[in-house]
Amino acid sequence: MTEIDESTPPYLRIVGELRRRIVAGELGPGDRVPSTRQIVREWNVAMATASRALTALRQENLVRAVPGVGMVVTGAAPTTPGRGAPSAGRRLPVQGLNRDQVVRTAMTIADAEGLPALSMRRIATELDVPTMSLYRQVRGKEQLLVLMADAAFAAHRLPGTFPPGWRAQLELLSRLQWSIYRRHPWLAQVVSLTRPLMAPHAVAHTEWALRALARQGLDQHTQLHLVAALASHVRGTAINLERGIEAEQETGLTDDEWMEAQADVFGGLLAAGEFPHLARLSRTAIDLNAESLFEFGLQRLLDGMAALLER
Repeated sequence: MTEIDESTPPYLRIVGELRRRIVAGELGPGDRVPSTRQIVREWNVAMATASRALTALRQENLVRAVPGVGMVVTGAAPTTPGRGAPSAGRRLPVQGLNRDQVVRTAMTIADAEGLPALSMRRIATELDVPTMSLYRQVRGKEQLLVLMADAAFAAHRLPGTFPPGWRAQLELLSRLQWSIYRRHPWLAQVVSLTRPLMAPHAVAHTEWALRALARQGLDQHTQLHLVAALASHVRGTAINLERGIEAEQETGLTDDEWMEAQADVFGGLLAAGEFPHLARLSRTAIDLNAESLFEFGLQRLLDGMAALLER
């Protein structure tokens, strides 16, 4: 266990030590840095302090988050705190910059670290270009997010042929959308049903779903609400994906490990006798996760649609 110098804020002492390890080469590019749980044990600090230290290292661009892995050292360790300005010899010529590069770089950052890590300055740093040069390609972050979403949907194209039956068609569409959200967990934060994206490849999904129900004798109000309800289920469940990844990176615990760590607290709640139904459920092994919620909800929604169409 590493002792903390009381004259220095604990999180800064942790940042300094991990920075030293990176600069000295003890932790090389791609190496995993201690998780929040490991920092708590090594430095005898609270979880919030450990999270603050890792956040500071991310802000210095010394580490980055990798889904399913945790925090790892970035490509090159600086010799001083923080990331220095890119050298002129490595800078990408601004005239060679295009919108596709900006969008792909933004998606790479968001895929690995989530939307909170995405900024125009961060994209410029990754591309080795001045921040203001990005605005020649996109008007700002709002337009960038639309372009990112459109690119995500475009990379997973709708099939050219329709399977027989409205249910098979909507199920295929929902599973495709789920796979897109799983590939890009940040996307669920960008998609909105009340303010739909003006992104052609996203709009194509709505058109595809409407076509599946076009010959079922539904009025337009019902047809649109069924399509929106199905899309809302997929997106609403997918909202949990990015938060789950962020929580695992922050704590170093998987969902199952976190639940195990809460066993005593949960047991204490149930022991009070105020939640008898939940207590009975807790004695049965039930696998509840984002995947099972998506699958269960999808089938029940489709069952409900089938009952409506049979009326």
